[in-house]
Amino acid sequence: MSLILATRPNVYTGSPLDRATVKRGDEPWIEAALAGEDTLFVPVWRNRNLMSGVAQGRPEAVLLVGSAAGAMRPPAGGPWIFLGMQGARPVFAVDVSAAADPQPPGCATFTDLRAVAGVLPGPDAAVLAMARGLLHWRSRHRFCGMCGGACTPHSAGHVMRCTACDASHFPRTDPAVIMLVHAGDRALLGHSCRFPTATLYSTLAGFVEPGESLEEAVAREVLEESGVRVGRVHYHSSQPWPFPASIMLGFYAEALSEEITIDPNELQDARWFARAQIRDHQAHGFDLPRRDSIARRLIEDWVAA
Repeated sequence: MSLILATRPNVYTGSPLDRATVKRGDEPWIEAALAGEDTLFVPVWRNRNLMSGVAQGRPEAVLLVGSAAGAMRPPAGGPWIFLGMQGARPVFAVDVSAAADPQPPGCATFTDLRAVAGVLPGPDAAVLAMARGLLHWRSRHRFCGMCGGACTPHSAGHVMRCTACDASHFPRTDPAVIMLVHAGDRALLGHSCRFPTATLYSTLAGFVEPGESLEEAVAREVLEESGVRVGRVHYHSSQPWPFPASIMLGFYAEALSEEITIDPNELQDARWFARAQIRDHQAHGFDLPRRDSIARRLIEDWVAA
């Protein structure tokens, strides 16, 4: 089968920000930026992002500026991280989770990013995902994993350094492979016990293990979960997935066998679906993964190929 290319960018990619990594170590510049009236702040409350227009079905990211940031502005607002530059304006993420009931301005609300990512403008989704992912990492690295000592932030929040043993800890992203296995005009989709509905079928996926190539991870995960052996593996695209801290690496895998033997600890069911069934999946009694996921993109691009 010919190589299938990504037809459009994945959700959470295409950030409009310049990460401006050279600014992270410039403490006077960072201090001045935090106090600047034109500086933008991306508040995150208990893993939820601030948005407007959610109830109307037209969500947009809300970035606070100057006096509008009020009590949410760091350092009073909570832990913060420098995200980068939007044009000439610095952008910081700030964790306001300590507030029992934060009072956002206007009609803005704190909303689960995954609930609206399919309709949120692409650049907004990328910035909010970056803020959510980095602040989640900060919240999980307050203490050193080597000696248990307290950690303090450095490099504008991108490094947590132990006050006891001086070990440095950096933001973590866990690589996971996600793959559409195909055999001729049929694709292998599975239903996991973790899925929210009984009719949802999706691509197979799993984390990459130490000492393993991405292609080896694809083959191992497919064999473990479904009993299907695969041969050639082709890269499609990747997607940041900060729920909480992954990068999804998308592939197509050509099946060498078609008999299915599921691992009941991973899947409740797995089936081969024809393209015609997937095109009209609701009429055939099953649902596809959410539109903001790379799983859906892998399926749609294969069906269209």
